[in-house]
Amino acid sequence: MAQEIHGTVAEGFEAVREEFAAVVAAERPDYAGQLSAYVRGRRVVDLWAGADTDGDTLFGVFSSTKGAAHLVVALLVQDDTLELDREVAHHWPEFAAEGKGAVTLRELLAHRAGVIGTDEGFTFDELADDRVVAERLATQRPFWRPGAAFGYHALVIGALTGEVVRRATGRTLQELYEERVRAPYGLGFHLGLPESEEPRYRSVLPMAPTPPEQALLDATPRGPHTLAAIAFNEHAPGAASLVELPNSRAVRAKGPASAGGVASARGLAGMYAAAIGRVDGREPLLKPDTIAEVGRIHSVGHDLIARAHKAYGLGFQATADMWHPFLGAGSFGHSGAGGSQAFADPRAALAYGYTRRRIAFPGGAAPENQRLVLTVHDAALARP
Repeated sequence: MAQEIHGTVAEGFEAVREEFAAVVAAERPDYAGQLSAYVRGRRVVDLWAGADTDGDTLFGVFSSTKGAAHLVVALLVQDDTLELDREVAHHWPEFAAEGKGAVTLRELLAHRAGVIGTDEGFTFDELADDRVVAERLATQRPFWRPGAAFGYHALVIGALTGEVVRRATGRTLQELYEERVRAPYGLGFHLGLPESEEPRYRSVLPMAPTPPEQALLDATPRGPHTLAAIAFNEHAPGAASLVELPNSRAVRAKGPASAGGVASARGLAGMYAAAIGRVDGREPLLKPDTIAEVGRIHSVGHDLIARAHKAYGLGFQATADMWHPFLGAGSFGHSGAGGSQAFADPRAALAYGYTRRRIAFPGGAAPENQRLVLTVHDAALARP
């Protein structure tokens, strides 16, 4: 029996509802997910499906968290509190150890610092605490010469940039996000979930690959001491699986800025809508020059961690080059290992958010995003 599709779409976005229904029909019977989009600050898509799910349900969004974290950094750069080309060690002297003294905030945000993890790895409790992660990384020798290459700082970039924020402002990145972004807009996107909001959270379900998909996973094993294994903490003794991160109350409560956020699709899309345009009568969070700078490609080509073509702006993925080439130049956002994706396309005045409960094969932005983003984008461009 086909799952019922709930929610609404604005006139002109009926095809998005049809495409979302097709996605849900092709999924396992236990699928749960949400889709939201804004155009010119107005929510035009608000859809969901799945048992025990509605538009306000919160899911673990893994690395989509990085978008919230680095929106805070962008605001501080815009305020002249932080300078992109100032050395990280200016604010955080301990970071200069092991040849990292010349690394700038710009290089750090562009995944060029080479500090992807530690030689020994982190315990689960350490990964939940950005302060502890930052302290461990300060004395770590980079895994490549800073600036010589780039690679995804998957589980640590938020702790690194968050420590710069804390040293410069005396406030945590999570506190500033709550004060300047989440609370003013009432966003369902938390970096630190209050106990009172716990009933809205639905636990992440592990990937359930088909036999052919499992065969592909088995055919591409990852050695325990590769750069990728270090970046994803797989070399740590007794390392936890990625799915355990958002399913831990300690992680949800602390909201580590690399991968510990929880959100609804409404929250994801609403944040990016607020970043680039007027929402609820408020001025955009980011000015045009800031939007252009964070979306401008700073690292592109062979990612040493992903071993594939990737593209990054400043703390954000360069969404058009990395995922959806039909999007406007300067589009920026971030995907998450569970399948979530969120971004802003400033040229189309479009903000997009997608969540799902079960981790999608093969990880990263779920493949259905290709169909959904294209349909939303086409409808947005067709509007007068």
